[in-house]
Amino acid sequence: MSGEPRVTGSFRDPSGFLFVEDGTMYRQINPVYAEHYGRLMDSGLYEKLSGAGHLVPHEEVDPGIARSEPVYKVIRPELIPFISYPYEWCFSQLKDAALTTLAIQRQAIDYGMVLKDASAYNIQFRNGKPIFIDTLSFETYTEGQPWIAYRQFCQHFLAPLSLMAYNDVRLATLSRVFLDGVPLDLAARILPFRTRFKPAVLTHIHMHAGSQARYADRPDAMQATQVKFSKLAMLALIDSLEGAVKSLRWRPRGTPWAEYYDDLNYSSEALEHKQALVAEFVDQVDPRTVWDLGANTGLFSRIAAGDDRRVISFDIDPAAVERSYLEVVEKREERILPLVLDLTNPSPGIGWHNGERMAIPERGPADTALALALVHHLAIGNNLPFARIAEFLSAVCGSLVIEFVPKTDSQVQRLLASREDVFEDYHQAGFEAEFGQRFTILRSARVEHSERVLYLMETR
Repeated sequence: MSGEPRVTGSFRDPSGFLFVEDGTMYRQINPVYAEHYGRLMDSGLYEKLSGAGHLVPHEEVDPGIARSEPVYKVIRPELIPFISYPYEWCFSQLKDAALTTLAIQRQAIDYGMVLKDASAYNIQFRNGKPIFIDTLSFETYTEGQPWIAYRQFCQHFLAPLSLMAYNDVRLATLSRVFLDGVPLDLAARILPFRTRFKPAVLTHIHMHAGSQARYADRPDAMQATQVKFSKLAMLALIDSLEGAVKSLRWRPRGTPWAEYYDDLNYSSEALEHKQALVAEFVDQVDPRTVWDLGANTGLFSRIAAGDDRRVISFDIDPAAVERSYLEVVEKREERILPLVLDLTNPSPGIGWHNGERMAIPERGPADTALALALVHHLAIGNNLPFARIAEFLSAVCGSLVIEFVPKTDSQVQRLLASREDVFEDYHQAGFEAEFGQRFTILRSARVEHSERVLYLMETR
């Protein structure tokens, strides 16, 4: 038996768990899941879903490497390049994840199986598309039984999507507070009254929440009210949920950063030169992975991606990330993953013992990070000293392409317009001195037709 630990976020399912052996991820399948796994593999459902790119493929390996006894099988799933979480997704990412989950449930029913859970954490993004990663979520379907994962689907997908569409897209962050999805009674109270006239929202959130409250202390009474749930009724439920998700809309507008490149404060010549410098600097270090921190709609993420690099494109603005993701979908880009992230309050380790969901630094480091038009927002907009910024960046990358924007720049002047200038250390010499403590400066170049300076640095 291996002595290496289980993955910290994989312990709740008695069917099995993930573990790491010699740097490779495996999933142990326990005997209690043997019948369901056999049906998944023998029915053709696994081949159907994995072939369509809906379920992560795997191969069976020697069970002798299992983490503990008893063991039924050990499988090695295909590795997902970067793990992300629902509270880091834009609206359309969560919507596509919801529709993928329902498509899998529909396909499973056709093969005599059902999803026993519908957690948004069972979805990851691979090559620009959502993919289901929990092989042990499938169970044999018993006609007449309701969908046990119905409530979970509504909490993980329909409730947050409805709040984002009808209230404010920033309510997506509720998923970070409520690890098992947004409680339906909370969603029902927050949603505007007019949603009671939306049949799908009325049924799956408002009435569903009411039913939960009514039978909260009487689960036996609730079971007594349930009638046989036929296969036709199951498919009708999937249709209803699919229609509800598809009907939800949110347009990425009304935020300053989503339109950033439409209203630049420097010339097109300066932008072209900056693009050329970024491409040149990135090519010099030739990374495999890049984190674009403050990526906006992903202009420089796409430059950094080149032909074969994977780029995680972070930005605080959900509208900018939405636009970037829609471009990923439209152009079928496979190497760019846009995510919503506030660098001043990044995703922490959360869940049981703060270990079920990884903090951002745990998912790195990247070979290279981009920090373009970012430092002035952190230093002046958020009062972060250069030393603290350099400390964080040195922990998440091996090399860094970073832009210094002086106080004379109109973007910095906008930040200072409504506050006192107490930033005496904000100057190029101070920037170089503090970053020089953490990085070796390999190159620097002034962006033509501007006073901005681009640097290529390597972590010490």
